Amino acid sequence: MIHQRECPVETLIHVLGGKWKPMILWHLIESKRRYNDLEKLIPDVSQKMLSQHLRDLEQEGIVDRTVYPSIPPKVEYSLSEYGRTLIPVAEVMCAWGENHNKRKHEEPAS
Repeated sequence: MIHQRECPVETLIHVLGGKWKPMILWHLIESKRRYNDLEKLIPDVSQKMLSQHLRDLEQEGIVDRTVYPSIPPKVEYSLSEYGRTLIPVAEVMCAWGENHNKRKHEEPAS
C-alpha cells in the first residue's frame, strides 16, 4: 500500500529531503551538468550520495538524465520541465538563507 502524505510540507521534504538534493537542484537551475561538474560544484558530497540523490530526483520526475551515444558515454543531468517548477521554491530558500546569514552576523554574541 502506498503511504498517502497528508501534509504538503511532508511531501516536499520527501522529494527534496537530504543534505544534497537542494544543492543539486540549485546547480541545475543554471544549466545542464555532467556528473563530474556536480562533483566539483558540491565537493563535500560522496559519489554514492550524489548518485543516489540524482537517481531519486530522476525517479520523482525532477531531473532528466540524458545519455549520449559516444565512447566513453556522455551523461548530462538537467531539470525536467516539472523540475523547473521548483525554481521559485529554490530562489525563496536561497533568499531566506542569505537573510538568515546576515541576521546571524548582525546579532551581538551572547
